[in-house]
Amino acid sequence: MSYTQLLYHIVIRTKYSKKTIPTQHAAQLYKYITGYIKNKKSILYQINGIENHIHILVSLHSSISLADFVKDLKTSSNLWIKASNNYPDFTNWGNKYAAFSVSYKEKDVLIKYIQNQKTHHSKIEFEDEYRKLINEAGIIIDETYFLTDN
Repeated sequence: MSYTQLLYHIVIRTKYSKKTIPTQHAAQLYKYITGYIKNKKSILYQINGIENHIHILVSLHSSISLADFVKDLKTSSNLWIKASNNYPDFTNWGNKYAAFSVSYKEKDVLIKYIQNQKTHHSKIEFEDEYRKLINEAGIIIDETYFLTDN
């Protein structure tokens, strides 16, 4: 038996970062994504967000690549959202996403951060948060492609 702990903090935004996830229906979306993650034999620690993006803290099963996981999650949830009448302004997820490997020791702090998204975003805009997360991970941002859906 292999022993792995592949913990990722994933941020997925809506196309053009438009506010298309109504607050009153976000829990339904999170429930769907929770089921998706469980079906992938992965462990969801926390999911939350606001109208234009979601944060997911997940431990991926060792047989799943991060890129495939996010691609399939976006495709599956996109179809589910469009089949629902609760997200009339939603057109798609953004083409890009951010994902950061996380130490298991940081898990509880990150869970609280994700739980407090609404409060957090009363003080900081999504673009600033996204930029900060990417910079803190030591990633150099190419401004040509930052927050574009080309």
